[in-house]
Amino acid sequence: MGAGVGTGSVRVDGNALLLGEGVQIRFIRTLRLPESGTHALPPGLGEFPLRRVEDHPDTVPPEWLAKGGVMLPVYLREAMWLSFGGTREPAALQVGVGKVCAVSGERWTGSLARDPQNYVVLPRQPWLDGINSGDGTVRQFVAVPLGLGATVEGQVTGEETTGGVQLQAFPLGAAALARWRQAERARLTPPRPVGGEGLYGAPPAPGSTGSIGFAGYGGPVPAPMMAQPGAVPGAPRPVGRTPAAPAMGLGVGGSMRQEVYRDERPLSDWAGEPAGRVFVHLVPPPAWRRITGEDAPPSPVDRAAYTRAGLPWFDHYDESAADLAPADALSGVKPVGEWLGDDHTPWEEPSPGQVEPLGNAPRPGKPVQDGDW
Repeated sequence: MGAGVGTGSVRVDGNALLLGEGVQIRFIRTLRLPESGTHALPPGLGEFPLRRVEDHPDTVPPEWLAKGGVMLPVYLREAMWLSFGGTREPAALQVGVGKVCAVSGERWTGSLARDPQNYVVLPRQPWLDGINSGDGTVRQFVAVPLGLGATVEGQVTGEETTGGVQLQAFPLGAAALARWRQAERARLTPPRPVGGEGLYGAPPAPGSTGSIGFAGYGGPVPAPMMAQPGAVPGAPRPVGRTPAAPAMGLGVGGSMRQEVYRDERPLSDWAGEPAGRVFVHLVPPPAWRRITGEDAPPSPVDRAAYTRAGLPWFDHYDESAADLAPADALSGVKPVGEWLGDDHTPWEEPSPGQVEPLGNAPRPGKPVQDGDW
């Protein structure tokens, strides 16, 4: 789909993306899981900052301007998850990683499909931590450079030409929305905490701006707990033009217990045109500083130190929802360690007491320019 064709509206409000009138998405920093075993949901460690591409026309590569959208800084092998907290009304959200659907494993088409399902249903799906691996699990999103073959895009399509993350949201059609509003009762999923007293996906606590804080405590992580950055080196600066930033995409890491829910509505209930779509560029920290003039957030917290601090992990269960089957195209995706080597960071499993069970008007913001991708 080209620019201006049924693209709807996308805005940035702080570090939140607003697609259409009701969908809210935040990108959350988190701990990277081991690539073996299946784990509880890792905690959130604050939001990735978002910036509009169009606000930096003199420093972003020209091809980014053509695609439009937003950008965020991410370290090599840093993990992330997507929070949908704040989404008020039903929406079908497509999530692409290098224009490969993170739910179905099919190539991006820009339209909704049911067989296989190529979207998540909001707000029932409160978050998405990785690609759908079925049987109540997902494989964690982990940032890697293009060109190694480690991305989901490279492994599924055999090419690495797109990178980034693609998002597109469809609201309910008018009749279905009217029925939903009439029948809806308050069924809010309890928020998933970031750590301590904070909320999973909530903005960092006051006083923690510019550093990773244990949300709910508000203080920065002490220096000994910070891992060393693993940023991808910047490309050489060509003479007479804006340098190309190293291209980043998403591969996969460890497995965690998380369901991707099956849509129980008829496909015809959803609107035929999206409410909004956006391309999210992933930028290594050196390029982020050159483009924006800002420092990227500190590198991720050491996992063993977080566990020793006794902060919580999470286990979410919804007995009223059905999990999607494994996606064939995604079942063979290998973790990034196959390309980048073993992860030698010490790992300590959380104790059983650290794993907490979780049960069953548009805000103002700056519009984001869409482009041709």
